[in-house]
Amino acid sequence: MTPSLTLPNRPLSLAPDVISTPRAYFWASPVILLLAVFLFIWEAPGVYRDFQISQNPLVLESGDIQNGRCTTRKAIFTDCEARLVYSYNGKNYDTEVEVMFVDFHMGDYETGLVISADHPELATMSLGLDKLWNRIMTLSILTVLLGGMGVGMIFLTLRIWRVKGQLRQPAVLMPVPVEITAFDRKRDVLSITYNDKIASDKTGRSSYTRMKQGQEPLIVGAANGKPLGLAVRHGKTALPVLLDSGLQRVSLTKEERTAALAPFEARSDGGQEQVLVDSPNKTMSVWKRLQIFLGALLLIVVGVLGFWLWYVTSSDTQFQSPGMDINNLMPAPLNEWGCDQLKKRFGQDRAPFGCVAADYTSWK
Repeated sequence: MTPSLTLPNRPLSLAPDVISTPRAYFWASPVILLLAVFLFIWEAPGVYRDFQISQNPLVLESGDIQNGRCTTRKAIFTDCEARLVYSYNGKNYDTEVEVMFVDFHMGDYETGLVISADHPELATMSLGLDKLWNRIMTLSILTVLLGGMGVGMIFLTLRIWRVKGQLRQPAVLMPVPVEITAFDRKRDVLSITYNDKIASDKTGRSSYTRMKQGQEPLIVGAANGKPLGLAVRHGKTALPVLLDSGLQRVSLTKEERTAALAPFEARSDGGQEQVLVDSPNKTMSVWKRLQIFLGALLLIVVGVLGFWLWYVTSSDTQFQSPGMDINNLMPAPLNEWGCDQLKKRFGQDRAPFGCVAADYTSWK
């Protein structure tokens, strides 16, 4: 049976800094917002240009597409860029274009040169028009997601600061159980993330706190494989405050603190620290984290090298991304060997990216 906490029925003060702001919020929020702005500034002009062209497109058979290349990132995001050189109504034009879209295509792309019949200075690849709505959706979703994450983190930071301001004044405290979702012990500080979303309650919010050496959270049990801590809600504040096992975070007299802790000291369930030790979210050692990191890095390297070997020795086409990109990034001796393997099988065709000579067509 879970013991209950009985506190004096009067306004009580809490220790300062019982609610903390995750340090990552201070640098992650501006970085994520800057990424959203950069992505929009980078892609929006090209999308708008191609939207204008799509209103009255004109295909130029005599146009020249130079240095065209497509690069696939994260297996689904594709960037295509090219230099477009053309003449129209006696005027010469030379422009660079780039398009980004989501695609699972493997191999080369075929494209042509398209201009706006109303504004001939606007030119693009036909691939850009074919993927126009794909690009609009990709840009919108990525911008909204990144911008929403940045704004959301700023909102959470402001809410934490508002709660910390409210905690400066004494108020009646109401005990509430909270689920400890994660914790990390570094040096003399125990960082804890907890959530007051218990069982069927759908209104829970995550909070974050730090406890110094010698302090442990007041654990009252476990649910769904995670420890349950005891917190108090300070008046009508939005976030509960996690209590420590000695109730040092609450301004109580010695007698009041002893009386409040009596039901918990009478337990014989193995103690609070045991609950944390048995938790699946227990802290990993630095060496263990380093081992995991090095293991993951080794798997990535082996995977990349294996894919590169398959591409240069066994693929059924030389225009295969990301095989071309990996081969291009290889050290000169490995790149030369890889190009030799490809040339043996596809020497009669145009050279792929990473193996082309100065004319961007023949083998180097």
